[in-house]
Amino acid sequence: MSLPLLTPKQVAEKCQNGAILIDIRAKNEHQQRHIPNALSIPLDDLPTADKQPEHSVLIFHCLSGVRTQANTALLAQYAQGCEAYILDGGLNAWQKNGLPTEGIAHCHLDIMRQVQIVAGSLILLGGLLGVVVSPWFFALCILVGMGLLFAGLTGFCGMAKLLAKMPWNQA
Repeated sequence: MSLPLLTPKQVAEKCQNGAILIDIRAKNEHQQRHIPNALSIPLDDLPTADKQPEHSVLIFHCLSGVRTQANTALLAQYAQGCEAYILDGGLNAWQKNGLPTEGIAHCHLDIMRQVQIVAGSLILLGGLLGVVVSPWFFALCILVGMGLLFAGLTGFCGMAKLLAKMPWNQA
């Protein structure tokens, strides 16, 4: 199932007419930069989130539009009884069109960048220790690589879940 795409200007117009804009990114991503008055309902929380009133107009967005496009079935299920759309190009397209955003200027890094930093550091550390100390440290590189492969194939990233629980990622 797919949801129709709207341009940022069309979304702005629908929001002026009472549409509900839902940001499906993680809470810390939303804090960093978001569209004013957008509801933050992370993708993982969507199945248990309070349903919006029937006959509402719902518009989903993420940063670039990739997450919303990849999860249209879940979004459509949440939006049952409502008119639903996706913001084409996400928050990036919204901002490129000169539309307003708000957020915390010096907020911590988003979860996926944290995952990239931690995974890269572990792989580098495992490689260096494997060369200098013992070849057994290469197993660290293999484990991290397997975790990243699993995350890519399934959409579940255990490292991201763990990092999201860290104190610096709490609101």
